[in-house]
Amino acid sequence: MPRGRYSLHDPHDHTPLGEERFQCAPGPSGWRYVSRLTAPDGSPTGSVDLALDALGRPIRLEAHAFEWQVKGAAIDGVTWVRTDPTGVHATEGNAPAHAFTGTSPAFLIATSRLLDLSPGAPATRVRLLALTDPVLAPRTLDQSWALLRSEAHPTDNGTLTVDTYQVTALDTGEQAEIHLAGDVVLAAPGIELEDLESPPSVFT
Repeated sequence: MPRGRYSLHDPHDHTPLGEERFQCAPGPSGWRYVSRLTAPDGSPTGSVDLALDALGRPIRLEAHAFEWQVKGAAIDGVTWVRTDPTGVHATEGNAPAHAFTGTSPAFLIATSRLLDLSPGAPATRVRLLALTDPVLAPRTLDQSWALLRSEAHPTDNGTLTVDTYQVTALDTGEQAEIHLAGDVVLAAPGIELEDLESPPSVFT
């Protein structure tokens, strides 16, 4: 069960945004990721609890940010309920998207699992429901994902396979490379792996 800490920063000007302490693990029915987020001063800012089924579809998402809350799942596309800080008003939404995304590294792992790409295959287009900071505001976006290469690296704990993806935002054309090992993000724009207490899980 990987457990560790990511540092988060603005991918453009590198302003520190805080840290995300996480643990995740595959299970008989899929994969689960839970985390706590803190600001640069250490104050709590939110949490993520994401569960996927064996095909990488989000069967449960609960995200918190500054007292805002979103609960969602893959139902007729993706469906969610967003609750305001007072807890009085809740709004429901549905979008013809494949999964959720956001600033948490969990969503990069989740999208890679959903697409299940092969190295060198053509890029695949995916529509996602983004929960944007700082209040988990929902908006749909389209990306293309391509698995550029998978490379095996020897380590003290055995061979570590690192997958390098190219992700393109189809509305702006902006491209980014992300590097994943199992269910851990090694590096991505705005994300750095700072500490890892146990090796990444290997998906079968």
